[in-house]
Formats: sequence, C-alpha cells, structure tokens
Amino acid sequence: MKKLLVSLVFCLFAFGANEVAQDYNSTKEAALLDLRTALTSIDEQLSGNIWITRYSNYNTFQKLTAELAEVEANLKKVPKSNSEKMLELQKKQNTLREQIELLKEFEKAPFSSMITAPEIENLQKITNPVAVISGFSYIKQLRSEKDEYKERLTGLDKIITELNKKEEILSNIVRLNDDEKFKSDLIELRQEIVEFNAARDIAQTTYSVYEKRVSEAMDRASEDIKAQAVKALNIAILLVIIIVLSFLFKFITKKTIADNERLYTANKFINLVNITLVIVILLFAYIENVTYLVTVLGFASAGIAIAMKDMFMSMLGWTVIVFGGSFHVGDRIKVRKDGENFVGDIIDISLLRMTIYEDVTLNTYMFNRRAGRIIFVPNNYIFTDLIANFSHQGMKTVWDGIDITLSFDSNHKKAMYIMKNIVRKYSKGYTDIAKKQMSKLRNQYSIKNPNVEPRIFSLIEPHGMKISVWYMTNSFATLTLRSTISAEIIESFAAEDDIVIAYPTQTIYMDKRVQAAEKKPIENSEEVSL
Repeated sequence: MKKLLVSLVFCLFAFGANEVAQDYNSTKEAALLDLRTALTSIDEQLSGNIWITRYSNYNTFQKLTAELAEVEANLKKVPKSNSEKMLELQKKQNTLREQIELLKEFEKAPFSSMITAPEIENLQKITNPVAVISGFSYIKQLRSEKDEYKERLTGLDKIITELNKKEEILSNIVRLNDDEKFKSDLIELRQEIVEFNAARDIAQTTYSVYEKRVSEAMDRASEDIKAQAVKALNIAILLVIIIVLSFLFKFITKKTIADNERLYTANKFINLVNITLVIVILLFAYIENVTYLVTVLGFASAGIAIAMKDMFMSMLGWTVIVFGGSFHVGDRIKVRKDGENFVGDIIDISLLRMTIYEDVTLNTYMFNRRAGRIIFVPNNYIFTDLIANFSHQGMKTVWDGIDITLSFDSNHKKAMYIMKNIVRKYSKGYTDIAKKQMSKLRNQYSIKNPNVEPRIFSLIEPHGMKISVWYMTNSFATLTLRSTISAEIIESFAAEDDIVIAYPTQTIYMDKRVQAAEKKPIENSEEVSL
C-alpha cells in the first residue's frame, strides 16, 4: 500500500514538472518572438539612414581590405606552375582594389565628413548700402548652415538612442537563446555604438567651437550693417538739408529778383550747386579712392559722350527691355518710323538692337507690299518712337475689322445679323482665348472695357450704309481669318435679294434717246453723258 502511494505521488510530481517545463518553453518562445519583432522594427527604422549607411561603408572597406590582404598572401603562396589558380586570385585582387578605391574616403573614419563643421567664409567689410544686401545674405547663410549642422548632429543622437535600444534587445535575446549568431551581432553592435559615441563626442566639441565662430562672424556683419545704416541716415539727413536750403534759396530769389532771365539763371545756378553738392557728398561717403575716379572721368571728353549718345541710349533701352518685360523674343510688334509701319516677329534682342522678321500681314498687304525682310530696330527707339506689341503679356489675339458698304435701300439690319453670325462662327475660338487672356491682363492693368465679344456698327456714309464688324483673331495670322470671313460674307449677301453692295459706278450713254428710255435711279453711282 505504501509503495502504491509513493508511486502515485511520484507520477503526480513528474506530470506537474512537465507542465511547468512546457509553460516555461512557451513563455520563452513568445518572449523571443516579441524581441525579434522589436529588433526588426528598429532595423527598419535605421534602414537607409545616412549615418548607418556611412558606418556600413566603413565596415565594408575594412572587410575588403582584410580580404585583399588575404588574397595577396595566398597569391604569394601559389606556385607559378598553377597558372589557373593564380589567374583567379589576380582577378579577385583587381576587383577588390577597385571596390576599395570607391570606398577610399572611409579608410580612416566613417563620419569624418559628417561631423566636420562647414567652412565660414570671410565677409568683406561692408562699405556701402548696396553691400548691406550681401551682409544680410551672409547672416542668413550662416544661420542656415548652423541649423543644418545642428540638425545633422541631432540625427546622430537619435541614431545612438536607437542603437542602445537595439543593444538591450539583443542582450535579452542572447540571455534567452544562446545562439552564436546573436552573440556575434551583439559584439558588432557594441563596437558600432562605441564608434557612434566617439563621433558624437567629437561632434559636440566641434559644434561648440563652430557655434562661437558663427556668432562672432554674425556679430561682425551685424555691426557693419548697423554702421552703414547710421551712415546712410546721416547722409540722408544731410541731403534733405541741402534740398530744403535749395528750395529756400529759390524762394528768396523769387521774392528778390524781378527780372525773369536773372531769376532763371539764379535757379539754374542753385540747381547746379545742389546737384554738385549731392554728388560730392556721395562720392566722398562711399568711394574710397576718389582721386582714381576723378582721373578716369578727366579722360572722358564731352565730344565722345555726345558721339556715343545713341549707343548709350540703346544700352539703356536694352536694360529697360530686358528688365521691364515689355518685349520678348517671339512677340509680334509694329514699329513706326518716319510715317512708315513695319510689322514682324522679334527673333533676337541684343545689347544695341532688336531684330524682327517681317511677316505677311495686313500692314504689308495694304501699305508696304513687301515681306520677308529682316529689320533691325535700335533699342533707343523705345524712348523716341512708337512700338506696338501685338502679343504682350501672353495676349495672342487682336481686334480686326471688316467694313462693307450697302446701298441705302438694302435691308441693313438683316445684313448686320448675317455678318455678326458669320463672325461669331469663325472667331469663337479666338474669343474664348481672349477672355482668359484678358482676365489675366486685368490683374496688371486697369482695363475699362474687357469685352471681347464681336462688335458690329452701322454708319451712314455719303454713298451708302457702311457696316463695320470687329472680332478677335490670331495676332500672328490676321489675314487668314479675314480672308475666310470676307468670302463667307460675300457669298451670304449674294444669296439675298434685298441686300445690295454699294460701290462707285459710271454709266456712259452714247445716244440720248437710249438714255431717256433706259435711265433708272442707281444708288451710289456717277453718271457721265456724252
């Protein structure tokens, strides 16, 4: 009986121990699974990071170097008779050398370029108001480089934090699973953390020095800017005083001098003195070597300046054209010179002139009867002559009109209706384009009448009723649409019995009896009897 009880107790104990062991193994596997999941998550976060990438390149360089040394050692041991083995090792040796050459920058340290502070350029001393702009740009650049460098180091701190988390997870995995792979990964990770910590220590010291240098450079630039601001304010006050004094002297001379000629001479003298004082103050304030400027100006004669007036004006015109934005290459323009008009497309804008290609246009049809010429327009014409731009600010449409005269007894309302329908039909696409362009143009200019729909007018003329219709058409092809619409109008009027086109006519009667029998009233006609 005792033996039976002992056997029963032993079985129960063994069964309980087995269940405990199974529970322990299940818990261990679950813990390992959670740790590996966390490890995978950290690896995904670190994947593609520039710091990790550079360290990986550094490790790769070290491994390639060790492998190359091993290959070279084996190459020395291979007998010359074994040419196949030697050739294989030589190819591997060349491949390794090429790979090592690509990773040459990682030979000594993985993070040398990352933790190196940016170079601080020396800003030249600010001596005039224009240089103040470069001073502000310099300060902005220093701040930007400093923030970028600080952000880079902040990224290093985040990487180290993640690596410490990864080291803790790997340590737990090694405690639960005595796997050589995880032990090896843990050793490599700890070495990696040491490298990153060393880089952080160096970077913190470097940043501390760099921050002081940046602050010093920004302070110097700020002091120069403040000094120029004070100087500019003083000069402005002085110039205002001079201008006020000039107005005061003019007021006094006006009250004291009655003769107009003497008053004019006195005012001119005051203006001359005023301008001279302003120029002298500005010269002595902002030009360091005034004597050099005076010497250069002394060699410039008034005769040369007058002779080159047009060239200088053309250069100034080029500046206005380029920076004003009124004309661009590809625009269609009309130039008026000595009563003659030239219409063409700008094909080049040089320092002295605009080159235009004269196209077949309404202007060439009605006046010039020539086209295809290359016309050179001096840039100074924008100051002296009329230049019209047919495609300014993206406007690719212009108004064009067709006039036709009908006899007084014609149904002119019907004619207007027909003409307007024809014009709407053929110009609809250009009208829609013009509406969009006009809405953009009104943002820049004050346009009182932005309506671009076709317009038609009926006017009384000596020889009949003139119908004038206007529509939007392509700036670069006005004749094409005009030709199409004109032909359609003529065909439509020819089909109507109550619409007669009026034009000057002559009737010659050789026999007065025929004249009396056949003479009928003819609108818009001129009769000559012989």
